[in-house]
Amino acid sequence: MAYTVFIPTAGTGSRLGGITKYINKSLVSIENKPTIARIMDMFPRDAEYVIAVGYKGEIVKEYLELACADRRITVVDVYPYEGEGSGLGYTISCCKEHLQKPFVFCSCDTLVAGEIPDLTDNWMGWDYRDNKQQYRTVTVDRGMVTSINEKSGMAPEAAKPYIGLAGIRDYEIFWKGMEEEADTALLQGESTGLRALVEQSSVKAQKFTWFDTGVTVELDATRRRYHSEGGPNILPKADEAIWFLDGKVIKFSNDEQFIRERVERSKLLAGFVPAVTGVTKHMYAYDYVQGNVMSKCVSLPVFKQLLNASKIFWKAAHLSEEETNRFYKECMDFYKVKTYKRVRQFFETFGKKDTPTVINHVWYGPVEDILKQVDWDYMATGLPGQFHGDFHFENILYNEEAGNFEFLDWRQNFGGSLAVGDIYYDLGKLLHGLIMCHELVAKDAYEIVWEGNEITYDFNRKKILVECENYYYEWLGKNGYDVNKVKMMTALIFLNIAALHHYPYSLVLMALGKEMLQRVLDEQ
Repeated sequence: MAYTVFIPTAGTGSRLGGITKYINKSLVSIENKPTIARIMDMFPRDAEYVIAVGYKGEIVKEYLELACADRRITVVDVYPYEGEGSGLGYTISCCKEHLQKPFVFCSCDTLVAGEIPDLTDNWMGWDYRDNKQQYRTVTVDRGMVTSINEKSGMAPEAAKPYIGLAGIRDYEIFWKGMEEEADTALLQGESTGLRALVEQSSVKAQKFTWFDTGVTVELDATRRRYHSEGGPNILPKADEAIWFLDGKVIKFSNDEQFIRERVERSKLLAGFVPAVTGVTKHMYAYDYVQGNVMSKCVSLPVFKQLLNASKIFWKAAHLSEEETNRFYKECMDFYKVKTYKRVRQFFETFGKKDTPTVINHVWYGPVEDILKQVDWDYMATGLPGQFHGDFHFENILYNEEAGNFEFLDWRQNFGGSLAVGDIYYDLGKLLHGLIMCHELVAKDAYEIVWEGNEITYDFNRKKILVECENYYYEWLGKNGYDVNKVKMMTALIFLNIAALHHYPYSLVLMALGKEMLQRVLDEQ
């Protein structure tokens, strides 16, 4: 039976802190799907939706445009969505004209396991929680809701936490209750109308297994619940996401220029990367590509195939003298200037000092002192050509049946250039992924203790990746690449990305980059 689902997404998601700095909480990722996609998966395919948007509302609309073009959705803009006059009750009132029929109310941070009832009855969802005081609760007697208790009140011993999911059959009573207690409804939201249903009709108490995505601790638990061992290993970023949805892949970025350049580069890399099928200011989409990421199917023979295919991809560019000088400057900025900036960003972000340190029982000077030993002219004299920009196993698909590769999540530019980058950067990125396996990082298969000027750290590696690394050095030499430069590039990459990743993995990256750079310099 088709019915209407109301999902309010107007709020700021303040309980999630920095997670919602760039994105609405309905789009927070749960195992490579936004929360709202997992909510919609709970309901029949032919359900209609009324979705209220406010905070980061344009981004929610963009997602719905790319991912849900075949769904029946009414989007309602809510303003103000924060400050005086705002609140869940106001958001609900903005959608009243579209909800003059039975509907299901579902918070944009509520996921449940189990079948959701139809609307032959009024019902409210509940589940068990140890600390009931932080939730609105319902008192249940013989399977029926007899009262709704606000968070500030003392809930009866047997009261059950309400989960923000309710079926509203008698919508006239609901709306009358919202109107008659408008001031209360502004603060309490849908519970005001639901309370009218309890008093004037009947409301069943429906038990669910509830996954809350609205607070950090519960969000972490929800992500663990939805985690799939066979899924992509994508390390989280606050301002970016990749979502996999019904034969489609959507890339989100808070940076509009990032999206524009990614789309433009997809045309330049045609034949090696998927064709973009849809684009908005903050997102682009492409059809899901069949195959396995290299991290799932790597073997030494497949790795050798990849290197041969990559050498075709890395087409050298023939530059004029003026273009060569510009490319040199882009490399200098990209390597030297950016590295110093990122290193300083790391120490500021994570509250560490750039001092001499003992790493795994070996003494090393400050990072900036080590960077002074780098021959930046040597590093900036790159190899211009076609480039990917984030070339590691999680961004490389292998189709065993066809015997070919497809490259994903390409970088938007190199030093501002869309067409030409330094092939040595790709070579270094590939080595960095052989050394630091994203799959094992996602499983927290590393450890670090950083106290004062003493650091001890370790991380797990896969035997096959060590074998590939050893072959890679041999292949680089045979194909005329500078092995020492590739190693140096990889060390700089670790130093650069340390500032961008989550704690404490960020500390491992800095320690590894510092240690590796000094060793390469000593070998040189």
